Parts: sequence; C-alpha cells; structure tokens
Amino acid sequence: MAGERLIFRVHALQRMAQRSIRVEDVRQILETGEVIEDYPDDFPYPSALFLGQIGDRSLHVVAATTPAERIVITVYEPDPTRWDADLKRRKP
Repeated sequence: MAGERLIFRVHALQRMAQRSIRVEDVRQILETGEVIEDYPDDFPYPSALFLGQIGDRSLHVVAATTPAERIVITVYEPDPTRWDADLKRRKP
C-alpha cells in the first residue's frame, strides 16, 4: 500500500460516516489486515475483501487495486449472523 493513492467511492464515504469509521481506520486495515476473499475478475479492476481490527472492532473493507491507487468500495462491520466466528468465511 505504500506509495499508493487511496480513493474513496461515494458509497464508501457514506457508509463510513454512518458507521463512524475513519479514513485512518480504513488505511490501517488495508496496510495490516488480511485478504479473506479475492475478486480477480471484478471490472474495471480486481478487488479484494480485507478483514482487520481497529481496537476491539472488526471491519471488512472492499477495495479495488490499480497500478497506482487503491479504490475503497465499501466498509462495514461484519454481521455475525452472516459470517463464521472468525469473520473470514460466509455462513452457508
């Protein structure tokens, strides 16, 4: 992520405001979080789902990557009714 410009889609900014998630939180997750799902065929750029911790709060960040920047698509707290206990796998 070093040297990459971080771009936020309007949807991501709206969700971040609703959920009290800061730009610094998203940047930290993209730098230190774990990729739990890859979407290499996403258009126009491949993207991934990241899982990270901000204090005791777990967050998912979906971001696309271009050669020069990372585009944040959405950010949310994973719903434990839809994700396994480790928040890495969707429940069937």
